[in-house]
Amino acid sequence: MEIRRALPQDIWELLHCLKMRSKYAVLLVFVIGLIIIEKENNFISRVSDKLKQSPQALAEANSTEVSPAPAENGSLASLQELDAAFSQLRSHLYNITLQLAGDGDPGPRRHVLLMATTRTGSSFVGEFFNQQGSIFYLFEPLWHVEKTVTFLPGGASAVGSALVYRDVLKQLLLCDLYILENFISPAPEGHLTPFLFRRGSSHSLCEEPVCTPSTKKVFEKYYCKNRRCGPLNITLAAEACRRKQHVALKTVRIRQLEFLQPLVEDPRLDLRIIQLVRDPRAVLASRIVAFSGKYETWKKWAAEGEAPLREEEVQRLRGNCESIRLSAELGLRRPGWLRGRYMLVRYEDVARAPLQKAREMFRFAGLPLTPQVEEWIGKNTQAPRDGSGVYSTCKNSSEQFDKWRFSMPFKLAQVVQDACAPAMRLFGYKLAGSPAALANRSFSLLEEAQPAWVT
Repeated sequence: MEIRRALPQDIWELLHCLKMRSKYAVLLVFVIGLIIIEKENNFISRVSDKLKQSPQALAEANSTEVSPAPAENGSLASLQELDAAFSQLRSHLYNITLQLAGDGDPGPRRHVLLMATTRTGSSFVGEFFNQQGSIFYLFEPLWHVEKTVTFLPGGASAVGSALVYRDVLKQLLLCDLYILENFISPAPEGHLTPFLFRRGSSHSLCEEPVCTPSTKKVFEKYYCKNRRCGPLNITLAAEACRRKQHVALKTVRIRQLEFLQPLVEDPRLDLRIIQLVRDPRAVLASRIVAFSGKYETWKKWAAEGEAPLREEEVQRLRGNCESIRLSAELGLRRPGWLRGRYMLVRYEDVARAPLQKAREMFRFAGLPLTPQVEEWIGKNTQAPRDGSGVYSTCKNSSEQFDKWRFSMPFKLAQVVQDACAPAMRLFGYKLAGSPAALANRSFSLLEEAQPAWVT
């Protein structure tokens, strides 16, 4: 009976120790615990056999009276009960070990970078990784960096900005979240900030222990929507990042794939890059709605034809398409440093078959696709037809992805086709030769995806 009273305390101390160690220590202690439990089980079996064979001799050896048969049965029942308790505790210990170390065999630590441009569906695709409980996911952490480098005296060149983005990405992938304190405005105090952009879009930043008690009279510009959390503690966030098995980041602010070579070759990282693209006609149509003020000239020209379309705006569109195309061509050439590290994905393919594409992306990244991810995809790709906002990730995806073509003026589509034809041909987007072809539901503007897009 002393063993039964002491055992739970020992187990709880062991569990407490498990929670305070790394996953390797957890597994080591788990193995040791199993060995101890097996030895105790063997001991119990030997004692049980002796009781079955000679209860009289055992009693005499201990100088105690021999009890009738009911006493023997009671002893056996107690031992069997203790044996069952050992088995139950062993099973419980095994489950806790798996929970602490990750679901099943966690495998190596992966780092995923979702690389896209604005209005390509990257928020929607990023949620696939955000829903995976073993992944530490950040939504657009480079937003703060862009704001800083843009407003520096004299500004920053495209190359200079890309280098800064790359260096910040490296630190974030390594869970050094303190790097963001150099760019968040106003600057964090004591590693606390209520101004991390779109904090609520990262589950890892809105769950325990990162979700600290809310603070009165503290204005939080970016907060957790589903639960009340205080200002973000960057130290706790960094610790949470290190505890998670994998890291994933989504960014629309770096487009030059070649700048990422040092990250791919960094031995501390196991980086997989997913480049998400979308029909540039759809991208422009979405940007005109989402960023209305920046596209006034486009809207007036498309609607009235009176305000001239400035050449620099067309050149900017062409430049964006070219930078995306050049990065994709580099990835598809499979240079040695990028082989097995790059995947090209069209948003349209994700929208038509989200679960299938999610499986392909997770397989490419070397990550398990959990039931939680599958459930989220099921719930958020069958939304009501009128329930999709501009920034919503909840859409009837199979109906939404080419909705733009039935409202876009054909002359606007022509401008995009002229500026972005090389990129459109590479990604399998068909050119529309007439307004009827653009608005014809039976005419697909999408060629079949190429298997070579997964390297």
